[in-house]
Amino acid sequence: MLTLKTITDNTQAVIIKLAKKHFDAKDIITEVVKVDEKRKSIQILLDRNFYKLKKMSKSVGQLIIKRGQEEEVKLIRKQVVHLKEDNKKLESEMKKAENKITELLYQIPNLPSDQVPVGKYSKDNVIEKREGQIPFLSSNALPHWELAKKYDLIDFELGVKITGSGFPVYKQKGAQLQRALINFFLDNARKADYIEIQPPYMINARSAYGTGQLPDKEGQMYHYEMDELYLIPTAEVPLTNIYRNIILDEKDLPIKNTAYSACFRREAGSYGKDVRGLNRLHQFDKVEIVRIDTPDHSYESLQEMVSYVQTLIGKLELPWRLLRLCGGDMSFTSALTFDFEVYSAAQKRWLEVSSVSNFESYQANRLKCRYRGKDKKIHLCHTLNGSALALPRIVAALIENNQTSVGIKIPKALTPYTQFDFIP
Repeated sequence: MLTLKTITDNTQAVIIKLAKKHFDAKDIITEVVKVDEKRKSIQILLDRNFYKLKKMSKSVGQLIIKRGQEEEVKLIRKQVVHLKEDNKKLESEMKKAENKITELLYQIPNLPSDQVPVGKYSKDNVIEKREGQIPFLSSNALPHWELAKKYDLIDFELGVKITGSGFPVYKQKGAQLQRALINFFLDNARKADYIEIQPPYMINARSAYGTGQLPDKEGQMYHYEMDELYLIPTAEVPLTNIYRNIILDEKDLPIKNTAYSACFRREAGSYGKDVRGLNRLHQFDKVEIVRIDTPDHSYESLQEMVSYVQTLIGKLELPWRLLRLCGGDMSFTSALTFDFEVYSAAQKRWLEVSSVSNFESYQANRLKCRYRGKDKKIHLCHTLNGSALALPRIVAALIENNQTSVGIKIPKALTPYTQFDFIP
């Protein structure tokens, strides 16, 4: 979340910047400032009362030493009792004000970076780069959901029977391809100096608040009420929460972690051709990369992460493009996001396979993820994450783009992991 100081010191600038995300912040920012002024006035009263109590305690001590001042001592002690009662009420009001400020701050998105393009819809995103040849397929080429059935790779209907739509069952070479991609992505991440973590797939509410899934995306998460736990929408959440309430040393930054996990998203409101087959699932596999960094270095880290994801897609021989997201298409928590899309030749459309984002100090402030700098002072970290990569649409593009009249080719970089180079 934004720091209170950011809002109170730059109120109008914050409102203007959030408008770039198409978020009307005027009312909520005004309320934050108003509640903060109340909090400050309460603090002034408390400070005065504590000062009075200190003076009274000193006076009582002096009067007791003098003797014969019992009545005056009694009077002061009565005043002390009243002041302490007043302080309890003031402290209660102070707590309510602080809780209200936190509640309001949770509802305010992150400020977009100056690099974020103006715009509201995906058509307003800026294409930064594009590489790879779009394959030419025959007129009878099949989309991946038909190829999956023809080659017995994925059973969507069986998934509906077992769980529901959006929970596919991978079979035979389809299951092997999944495992191969996971290992391929993890091995590449380790070679790029990311430390592999195996995180839990369920998180508590504090973790979800820490990375910004709550309260913004509560309706998109699977929630187990009995134990107040949530299934993770991405490994970003447990990986970043490792550093909740931690003070790191600047010399240890950046921290680079990676993890494979299953991901769970309700995807409420999704329908139509965009959800066919693997295009949009409730459960899917993904390898995530996360960095914890200093503010001075985080945008260099972001570029390194973007370059790294680019190499992965290149090794898979898929045509791709890189988008810089406009304000209206960005997530609640991001300051700057780059999306990678690969071209699906049978569907004749671009499919998003990775988002790489810098959250600056927004998550770190929620998490109290800090570092001790060379100046010996405590500062908020910057957090970053990226998909490296999400499997479903990668698989969709791989099998569609590499289909032939006699089978499906496997990219050369992947064959050591699949142990086959062709699905006949």
